[in-house]
Amino acid sequence: MSTFDPDALECLAAIVEEGGFERAAQRLSITQSAVSQRLRSLEAQVGTVLIVRSRPLKATPAGQLMLKHAKMMRLLRADLEHDLRELAPNSARGQRDEDRVSVAINADSIATWALPALSPLVQGGLPIEIIHDDQDFTHEWLREGQVLGCVTSLGQALRGCKLEPLGAMPYVAVAGAAFAQATLPEGLTRHNFHRVPFIAFNRKDDLQRDFVCRAFALAQVRLKQLYVPASEGQVRAALAGWGLTVVPRPLVAAALADGRLVDVGAPHVFHVPLYWHCWNLASDVLDSLSAALRTAAARQLDPL
Repeated sequence: MSTFDPDALECLAAIVEEGGFERAAQRLSITQSAVSQRLRSLEAQVGTVLIVRSRPLKATPAGQLMLKHAKMMRLLRADLEHDLRELAPNSARGQRDEDRVSVAINADSIATWALPALSPLVQGGLPIEIIHDDQDFTHEWLREGQVLGCVTSLGQALRGCKLEPLGAMPYVAVAGAAFAQATLPEGLTRHNFHRVPFIAFNRKDDLQRDFVCRAFALAQVRLKQLYVPASEGQVRAALAGWGLTVVPRPLVAAALADGRLVDVGAPHVFHVPLYWHCWNLASDVLDSLSAALRTAAARQLDPL
């Protein structure tokens, strides 16, 4: 098997992660022509095109495999750093940008339980990068080799990966107290949901529709929607009277308790199952990530 140039592999990863040759050159502190040269050299060695020169740039299937290989090399370096810190703390070198360990986590998990889970690892020196996406799409980052693990709603293991159930995130429909009293005095019903605006994360967010369909036994609904691309931002928009939003119950527990928000969808609660997928490799770093997420999820999420 051919031995691939680590610098060329990191160059490929930088092009994909940064979304272009110029930004990749800036990150690697080399010229843009050197980036192109390294990529051409790697493509010549592999024997096929690795990057589709489109807007945005995309890795070809072969490029995705090489990108995954680059990420595996990062994981090996992270494992080595982990072992060195245990054996000889003063021997570990400084953190480099290309040593980052990437995971994909949905925004609602980031806003509630995932960051506290990862804090001890980060404080211990793990150079982590969190990529956020909807829980129905985070597994695509893993499938394409851009991350080594993901939190997703997909309950089927991906090829070459192992799967671990985490729990179910409970979602509730909430609105600011004044908005709820003026607009939904009787709460959200199958007869009034179409009249009020729902605050969704983005156009990929189906939670608002799923909640209404499940709560009122409807096959399909059309909602008036506003978009705020942050979990905490959705809550702030609801507090400001923009409308109602379906968000994780842990995120709004305090605001519900002190009356700033009202659970207009009560008693309905919508549960989204979450799973941790990661590469099926022997790795201390992966084991630590898995254990941290598993422990935190058990405390914060409902059982599946």
